[in-house]
Amino acid sequence: MKEAILHRKGARKIQEIPAEILELLNAGVIETVNLTEWLAVDHRELVKAVFPAIGIEQHNVDVICDAIEAQKKPSAMNTTKLVGSTIYELYSGSDNLNDILHRLSAHSSDSIRCYAPYLIGLNERLSIQEKLLLAEELIADKHFGVREVVWMALRPEIDEKLETAIEILSDWTGSTDENIRRFTTESTRPRGVWCKHIETLKEKPEMALPILNPLRSDPSKYVQDSLGNWLNDASKSKPNFVIELCEQWSVESPTKETAKIIKRARRTIDKK
Repeated sequence: MKEAILHRKGARKIQEIPAEILELLNAGVIETVNLTEWLAVDHRELVKAVFPAIGIEQHNVDVICDAIEAQKKPSAMNTTKLVGSTIYELYSGSDNLNDILHRLSAHSSDSIRCYAPYLIGLNERLSIQEKLLLAEELIADKHFGVREVVWMALRPEIDEKLETAIEILSDWTGSTDENIRRFTTESTRPRGVWCKHIETLKEKPEMALPILNPLRSDPSKYVQDSLGNWLNDASKSKPNFVIELCEQWSVESPTKETAKIIKRARRTIDKK
């Protein structure tokens, strides 16, 4: 593989993606390097190119491709969810499910790895503890797209088993991996982006303090931004909670990291 391809910056518009790059992306040979490329992937072509090699029978490949084709309002995110969900439906009663999950999770293409979280999130035989443990490698994935998809795939279960999830995730705030620490806040945001709100946390944001407090001076900007966004979400329903918590943190943790988080957390409050 040419170094220029592997270390490209990525086009700013889909129309500007070179044909050679798009062909390699759709063949599952290379990873996307930015959101533009991630949005440009033709999942039907990707499924046809990769799935037979990872043990998905041709008749099931056809079922998945037909489902992609039948979408009324296709988008990269919806198609990713559709493919992952369809794989789970086809193999949920099969002994091959775990093997397929492993092959998806370990694939070199980030777009292929993005299907894997739905095989975990939709599995009703797994507890919330088992789902989070099984997804941990994907949560720590080096690619931004995989990390975004995995929290969205697991969020419904986190919402449903909120107290248990918070207990588990509070331990994860001590991880040495910033991606895992960031997951603890991003997956539990009261409002979030492109996802259903967690109504319980909109009304009772204090439930998440076991996650929030340990991260109040996190050294990672990635984590700081997520924590600030979490609190900004909460401020739209419970502004007094956020005001009081920020005041407490500014006294107990007078660091530049905490100051950045507080500024981001209060951005909606300070506009009023």
